[in-house]
Amino acid sequence: MSGQSLLVPGKLSPTRSVPASIPRPEYVGKEGPSPYTGSEVQDAETIERMRIAGRIAAQAMAEAASRIAPGVTTDELDRVAHEFLCDHGAYPSTLGYRGFPKSLCASVNEVICHGIPDSTVLRDGDIVNLDVTAYIGGVHGDTNATYLCGEVDDESRLLVERTRESLNRAIKAVKPGRRINIIGRVIESYAKRFGYGVVRDFTGHGINSSFHSGLIVPHYDSPHHTTEIKPGMTFTIEPMLTLGTYEYDMWEDGWTVVTKDRKRTAQFEHTLVVTETGAEILTLP
Repeated sequence: MSGQSLLVPGKLSPTRSVPASIPRPEYVGKEGPSPYTGSEVQDAETIERMRIAGRIAAQAMAEAASRIAPGVTTDELDRVAHEFLCDHGAYPSTLGYRGFPKSLCASVNEVICHGIPDSTVLRDGDIVNLDVTAYIGGVHGDTNATYLCGEVDDESRLLVERTRESLNRAIKAVKPGRRINIIGRVIESYAKRFGYGVVRDFTGHGINSSFHSGLIVPHYDSPHHTTEIKPGMTFTIEPMLTLGTYEYDMWEDGWTVVTKDRKRTAQFEHTLVVTETGAEILTLP
């Protein structure tokens, strides 16, 4: 694996502003969101609005990812995504969610998830996950992907490719009538072929007008998560695979999650709607 030094917290830039004309999610300015009490199954009109939110999120992520290169800061990637979302009438869902200070998550190397963009400079050989969620039309669209920065070692590159493949396989396993734990069963069985860890404490989730509806989508084979998959359900699948343990530590910022052994980790995510025969990806650019 790459001999890169471990990450340390950088310096945060001032909070970016969102035009007053763009509607905010209800949790902005509060300690946390109100509990979601609606159905996990959405009507056709809500799903269409989620297609719009998902497409904008995917486009914003692609725009930020196009700037990934050695010497670029994660804060600059945040700026690019923030401006793209605002220019398209969308609110960056992470900004102000339970106090999160930025408009995307940028998780580099050993960071599993929820890395806060700051003055950290990307280096040749890094891998970086960008996680972008757009709120528009009263609904959220959530997506992430892991990207290579410069010349990346083979072990890290394969981890990224196989994590993407684990998501693809999980999406294909989504069928009405199956239980939600089929998703984790498929991911974990694939990851085990390569000796990868599968993160357990951070999961996929229901999403709609609520950023996190309460539905949990584990990425490991869990006998306890047996919710039936039904047409019209909307949720994310976002496997996090590691080169070592799935155990983690949390930085003092209360957000940044790093592997306990500080080995590298990758993640990919799509927002889906269950159809009569499978699943449609809502977060395609």
